[in-house]
Amino acid sequence: MKSIAIITARGGSKRIPRKNIRPFLGKPILEYSIAAALQTGLFEEVMVSTDDAEIAQIAQQAGAKVPFFRSEETANDFATTADVIAEVLTTYAQTGKEFQAACCIYPTTPFVTANILSTAMQLLEQEQADCVIPVVRFSFPPQRGVIINNNKITPKWPENMAKRSQDLEPLYHDCGQFYCLNVERFLQQKVIWMEHAVPIIQEERYVQDIDTLEDWALAEMKYKLLQVEKNLDS
Repeated sequence: MKSIAIITARGGSKRIPRKNIRPFLGKPILEYSIAAALQTGLFEEVMVSTDDAEIAQIAQQAGAKVPFFRSEETANDFATTADVIAEVLTTYAQTGKEFQAACCIYPTTPFVTANILSTAMQLLEQEQADCVIPVVRFSFPPQRGVIINNNKITPKWPENMAKRSQDLEPLYHDCGQFYCLNVERFLQQKVIWMEHAVPIIQEERYVQDIDTLEDWALAEMKYKLLQVEKNLDS
């Protein structure tokens, strides 16, 4: 199965300026995603989709390809990940390069490893899935969520407040790390969450949203702890 890794790294981050190439424990965070993709040995092409010359240079130095830049339409704040992937696949097809599978990896996911990417790509083929999406279980039952109205707290679902946690159905959410896609079905449906989506469950310690500087500091601490654990096990 001919496959491509697409790492999405535009230059216009608002909350953390230059987020996609900000140093994470000593090297641009983008390099972690590139390294994980390259280490799998699965992808005929590991490319970075960007609109930024500096990001492109760092990506190429890390071993990724940047054969073209994003269009204005996919470089703005309103373009979706699906828009970016579709543009990449269509542009490659115009040059005669077509793929059966794609793995879209976000550039700020240092916890993603070659092993988890390989497992997800294997699942995509084994399950004949439209897509494979990493998910993590909510640490607190969302069914016990509350709303605030006129400075008063009200349970959203009162019927769940007296139930034991173990009696509530486990709920999961998208890790926001990567998506493995069947290209033909993606180009038909043009969405990430396709009809036949298969999960790959991640542990919470391997997941961290990075939207603020506080998130960034927490991610670095978690990463250091995981490296300590890894060294102790080896």
